Amino acid sequence: MPDPPFGGKIGPTYQESTPEWPALPTAPKGAPNVVIILRDDVGFGQVSTFGGPVPTPALDKLAAAGLRYNRFHTTAICGPSRAALITGRNHHNCGSGFLAEWATGFPSYNCMIPQTTATMGRILKDNGYNTSWFGKNHNTPDWESSVVGPFDRWPTGLGFDYFYGFIGGETHQYYPVLFENTRAVEPETSPEEGYHFMTDMTDRAIGWLRYSKSVNPDKPVLLYFAPGAAHAPHHSPKEWREKFKGQFDQGWDKVRDETYQRQLKLGVIPEGTQNTPRPEWVKPWDSLGADEKRLYARFMENFAGYLSFADHECGRLIDAIGELPDADNTLVFYIVGDNGASSEGGFTGTVNEVMNLNGLPSNLEDNLKVIDEIGSADTEPHYPLGWAWAGNAPFQWVKQVASHLGGSRNPMVVSWPAKIKDGGGVRSQFAHLIDILPTVLDVSGIPAPASVNGIEQKPMDGVSLASTFDSADAKPVREQQYFEVFSNRAIYDKGWIACAQHTFPWRQDFAPGNWDKDRWELYHLDEDFSENNDLADKHPDKLAELKKLFDEACKKYNVLPLDDRGSGRLTEPKPPPGGADPKRRRFTYYPGAVRLAETAAPNTKNRSHRIDVKIEKKGDGVLLAEGGQSAGFVLYVKDGKPCYHYNFFEMERTSVESSVALPDGASTVSFEFRYDGGGAGKGGEAVLIVDGKEVGKQRIERTVAGRFGIDTFGVGCDTGSPVCKAYKPPFAFDGVIGQVDIVLGDPGLSEEDERVMQAKFHAGINY
Repeated sequence: MPDPPFGGKIGPTYQESTPEWPALPTAPKGAPNVVIILRDDVGFGQVSTFGGPVPTPALDKLAAAGLRYNRFHTTAICGPSRAALITGRNHHNCGSGFLAEWATGFPSYNCMIPQTTATMGRILKDNGYNTSWFGKNHNTPDWESSVVGPFDRWPTGLGFDYFYGFIGGETHQYYPVLFENTRAVEPETSPEEGYHFMTDMTDRAIGWLRYSKSVNPDKPVLLYFAPGAAHAPHHSPKEWREKFKGQFDQGWDKVRDETYQRQLKLGVIPEGTQNTPRPEWVKPWDSLGADEKRLYARFMENFAGYLSFADHECGRLIDAIGELPDADNTLVFYIVGDNGASSEGGFTGTVNEVMNLNGLPSNLEDNLKVIDEIGSADTEPHYPLGWAWAGNAPFQWVKQVASHLGGSRNPMVVSWPAKIKDGGGVRSQFAHLIDILPTVLDVSGIPAPASVNGIEQKPMDGVSLASTFDSADAKPVREQQYFEVFSNRAIYDKGWIACAQHTFPWRQDFAPGNWDKDRWELYHLDEDFSENNDLADKHPDKLAELKKLFDEACKKYNVLPLDDRGSGRLTEPKPPPGGADPKRRRFTYYPGAVRLAETAAPNTKNRSHRIDVKIEKKGDGVLLAEGGQSAGFVLYVKDGKPCYHYNFFEMERTSVESSVALPDGASTVSFEFRYDGGGAGKGGEAVLIVDGKEVGKQRIERTVAGRFGIDTFGVGCDTGSPVCKAYKPPFAFDGVIGQVDIVLGDPGLSEEDERVMQAKFHAGINY
């Protein structure tokens, strides 16, 4: 909105003048408060409200007073789903074809939300709302996530007045990587003192909501509440996971069938719906050994505790909403998952999820050693993919597989006491995340802007769902929708859907590369709710018609180019942080440089490198750390002696301890890694040096080739979960650090070239 013209009068002096304050934007009369709760990695058949085995009483209560939508859809993956939600545009159309970590330099896949697709935060803020965002933010590219910006694509840059949460796909719930607006912050208590991020963010959201209404009770609010739950790592407080002991011993086949029967009874799936059969990639529960059953049941008990605990915290927020002076005029969207249940734990599950994502699956023996600790702060668990399949009952497939409803259909509950009177009703109109913002604008009386800050806007791709609030028989609001993630693709049109599954969520190295070989399936969803009866052979003309519609949608919504690479996209060069030289090899950091995202920090992996820490006053504590409990490295001083520790996914830990203590006064602690070369993830010699003299040496046999995980890089302390178990975080250095200098070798060299480079490196030559 432009600034309003001055309506007063200006004379020679104030005595001949009439003042007038500029009018601030105000929301249309009767505009409701809007609360959007978006859960993470929850399948259609996991919560009790939709027949699942996990009790979610807060969601049950909300649904009893509101509506349950059983044909609501996401994009099948988190970052794109969130972009679609906050912009009202299809995910490719707002630059978010996949996740930022897999971004490529194409407009639909660079994950840089463009200014042509203003968010709900921006639109509602500019039209008289207070706006906030709590929890997960997977819409800021990680190369833009340092605390020096740019901040254009942080929540506050996207139009939200206030942000408290984390950036990226996930965070450790006991040791979260937290930001308040654009400032890195740390939890005020420790896991030992009962800290859990789910409770922390709920407390903050309730506080913000009450403060907003205290200052101006008549001003409507937008509260976007996006817990990391139930995305891995599945961190369930002990008292919550213990509630489910023994409740999943019957296994995933039985749990899925029991869920299906409850869904029929509740009416959240139509009578006559078939439960799709177990696929070949899920082992029959009865074929598993006793130890496998015991471990896999424990993984699910922990997940159930996490999911139920998160519902309890969401219930506290919902109760606080109910205490508002205008509670009846509060529109709540509770979206149960940004995609289907996740199979990213692989066939066996894991207690170190980041290790799995790096292509190193867990083994049964290692997991059994910590079975009683699964869900604690010392683990980063994810259940086996059999539970994901069970959690998406009655549908086929899982998260990432956008071609099928197991990836893209999620429950939604909508409550608005002032307007919705069919308490407990079910709505079956086909709907999508892109429809939420148009719905909010419709019921608030705010038009979609033609331009924002002088920039012409793309039209909304979504449509309003408001007509369904009044009637279960409201005519369809959305008759066509495409889906695409990782080349898994589908097109819905007037009750029919054509789909082609292409890649596997648990195989980041799997890229078929030939899209023409994909087999397209065809389902009549109006008669086959669960996609159980493939009609492709019976109706080839209908299939051809829908495939043509998919090609047209690709052009209209900028889906191309299709890209089925997994790990290959991870290694695609990303923009350098702050526009720095991407070929940079020398870095200098000073005390206070903390919470730097791994992708924005010097990449020491797969290459030789040297770290020099200039100490002005000796002390104990961390000099430099990157990563955390899952994997990483740390250079620290304890009892006066320097030590370097390398954590290879907790499978192998290597410590290089100094044979001498630091001298009094100034000193330089150095570390050299002399890489073997010959590919990624190889080993090398780790050498510790004090004032130019070698004081320790160890061989590291294996190194992390991909990413250390969800923790960060920092000077002078180890924020988040600890890299090393020899200290308690943050173990801040109590001496004085002058600066830290890092020099990187060249990556990807042959063994011979690596030897030449090392010779130059050790000679101090500036390569």
